[in-house]
Amino acid sequence: MTYNAVLLAWERLVSMTVRTRIAPSPTGDPHVGTAYIALFNLCFAKQHGGQFILRIEDTDQLRSTAKSEQMIYDSLRWLGLDWDEGPDKGGDFGPYRQSERGDIYQQYAQQLIDQGHAFKCYRTPKELDELRAEIKADGENRALKPFDLLLSEAEQQQRVNDGQPFVVRMKVPESGTCVVNDLLRGDIELDWSMVDAQILLKSDGMPTYHLANVVDDHLMQISHVLRGEEWINSAPKHQLLYQYFDWPMPQLCHLPLLRNPDKSKLSKRKNPTSILYYQRMGYLAEAVVNYLARMGWSMPDEREKFSLDDMLTAFDIQRVSLGGPIFDLDKLNWLNGLWIRESLTTEQLADQLTAWALNRDNLLAVLPQVQARMDTLSDFIPKTAFLVSGQLTITETDFTALKLDTNEQVKILQFCLWRFENLNDWQRDALFAELSGLAEAFELKLKDFLAPLFIAVAGTTASFSVMDAMALLGSDMTRARLRYAIEVLGGVSKKQMKALERAYRCLNLGQ
Repeated sequence: MTYNAVLLAWERLVSMTVRTRIAPSPTGDPHVGTAYIALFNLCFAKQHGGQFILRIEDTDQLRSTAKSEQMIYDSLRWLGLDWDEGPDKGGDFGPYRQSERGDIYQQYAQQLIDQGHAFKCYRTPKELDELRAEIKADGENRALKPFDLLLSEAEQQQRVNDGQPFVVRMKVPESGTCVVNDLLRGDIELDWSMVDAQILLKSDGMPTYHLANVVDDHLMQISHVLRGEEWINSAPKHQLLYQYFDWPMPQLCHLPLLRNPDKSKLSKRKNPTSILYYQRMGYLAEAVVNYLARMGWSMPDEREKFSLDDMLTAFDIQRVSLGGPIFDLDKLNWLNGLWIRESLTTEQLADQLTAWALNRDNLLAVLPQVQARMDTLSDFIPKTAFLVSGQLTITETDFTALKLDTNEQVKILQFCLWRFENLNDWQRDALFAELSGLAEAFELKLKDFLAPLFIAVAGTTASFSVMDAMALLGSDMTRARLRYAIEVLGGVSKKQMKALERAYRCLNLGQ
């Protein structure tokens, strides 16, 4: 970063109230990446005596749920990452749910249209595909531009008369370079030719991320936007919107992405990504925060074990390393062990265990599944131990007594994994519907189809309902056990995976 850029950033800091935010989507289990970004936003705001805001990005009405929103609150508070303003707390800049701000976005989208900075686009998905194919056939490597998309006045009027749906797109330059200043990376040059005429309002009238966040960040007086580096390529669109509205732009800061050991982006297909998974696994909140802090940042004295208060006291954004931090579960286990052994008394550890697994709510959820199977109180722990275990100690031998051969079992487990990845309603009835549909597609009796899942999830076919077990375990823990079971059965090669993907696409599973 150049001296002038550092000086400019410092001048901005001393002349304004620092306000940062996160804007997670309530569309499933809260992602550990959300906690990572929240941690750095919280620390940066508090370092400068500012405020940290939680905003809920729930414009995806089909996938957003109140339950997922509550899980965001619960998981962040479990980690100690509290906010100053938000949907549950209020504040001077609400509402803090984007679904409650629809009229605001409509107003600003119309302003852009009136000023000639945006346009209504009536192109169909088929036409968009054809336009992209034409650009590729012409040997061009560029995004769709307004001149590709605009229709003649007569054609547009005809589509208006026919009542065809439209989206609102922003106008973007056809060529040239956009320079975006980043707090960590300095000036970043991006090619306008690769920036598409971004949709701002969808056909249902809901805004996309790009319009909603620019408008909300301005109206909520956000001074600094700390977000993942996957948003760098969107920065030109956001900067252009600020110019169109004639608003001052917040300082951008793109943090390095969390990555799997193979350097790919951290994803639920390869690693458990839910914050709730780590809570259920028995990690201490302090250790998880400590570990997330070490993802690309270090204390001035380089010590590895430190608390959130320690981090707040010593935080300096310039100590963030831009190398891709590897999310290593072995390292997290080691760090969590230090916290258990060094920071808890025996009495505190007893309290932690009680609060984690043996609290009344947990018992009341589990007991209906096992009470009919109990003769003595001592039956309880053996019948439910799998619910408070990490990975089960299963082997390939555990699967050999099942009617299906190993390849078919692997296929079932892998198909279930894929089906579960997009299941937002993680309830017993929804799970039953998914598994029944898969069993029918496999032309198997439900009992035979479920057998490998019983072993993977509970370690035995003698457990209570596997659907109830999965509902109690949660989405990420269930998927982690299915992945582990596949590895126990020998794993899947790249060639086998391609064959499985083809077979999965051929199944008539519905949506």
